[in-house]
Amino acid sequence: MIRPFRFGVVAPLLSDVPTWLDQVQRFADSGYSTLLMPDVPRWQPAPAPTLAMAAARTNLRVGTWVYASPLRPAWSAAWEAHSMSVLTQGRFEMGIGTGRPGIEDELRDLGLPVSSPSGRLARVRETVTALRDLDGPDGHTPVVMAVRGPKAQALALEVADTVTIASFASDTRAAVAGMARDLGTVRDVELALHVPVVGDRVAPFMASARDTDPAALREADSLAVLPDDPAAAAEEVQRRREEVGYSYFVLGADSADVLAPMVAELAGQ
Repeated sequence: MIRPFRFGVVAPLLSDVPTWLDQVQRFADSGYSTLLMPDVPRWQPAPAPTLAMAAARTNLRVGTWVYASPLRPAWSAAWEAHSMSVLTQGRFEMGIGTGRPGIEDELRDLGLPVSSPSGRLARVRETVTALRDLDGPDGHTPVVMAVRGPKAQALALEVADTVTIASFASDTRAAVAGMARDLGTVRDVELALHVPVVGDRVAPFMASARDTDPAALREADSLAVLPDDPAAAAEEVQRRREEVGYSYFVLGADSADVLAPMVAELAGQ
């Protein structure tokens, strides 16, 4: 099935609140479907109240990109996600994964227990199970899972509505596309692609990541980069949907205005 395009923006609150709200409204007016918030403690306000404020001001869907499972107890995360779903009248998407590279150091700094990768994945399952219990038979909070290894992929195919490959910027197009296509052959799940680099712009919350040099990514034909010309970017995202199955594209806030003409052309098609 060819899914219609939708576009999300990862927009951490890094300015004063009025400026950020103006930016969020601009995204909504440009045709973006979803406002997303990273889960980075002490870097910005917590995701849930920030997203709730944005949802009250716009008609955007909102979501986490993504909860790091070891940062909060499973039931607490599920309760927060269910509450957001209720308060936004079904416009919340719970993105969840096992945490960024280096999450162990962050957990130690916060005084939280450091669990194994399998333990962190088990908490993802516990969180989704608790969320489904809270949603009840008449509710369904969409779950977006960030995955990489085979065990995480298997869980995503079991419980997620949308799946994104937690790729490294240096991963080749073929490697990431292969993992995504494999998921699509097992179940008709929405495939999301995070694109942290547009032209020479690197999304602010990804700026410290390794291997995000724009020139190197273009040379490698990486899926982590798009051209900053809207017409060329439109051609490329259509290619990625046709060849791989990606229909949900997630950009950084600093690139959202640049590619707004592409979004206006393709959103919903």
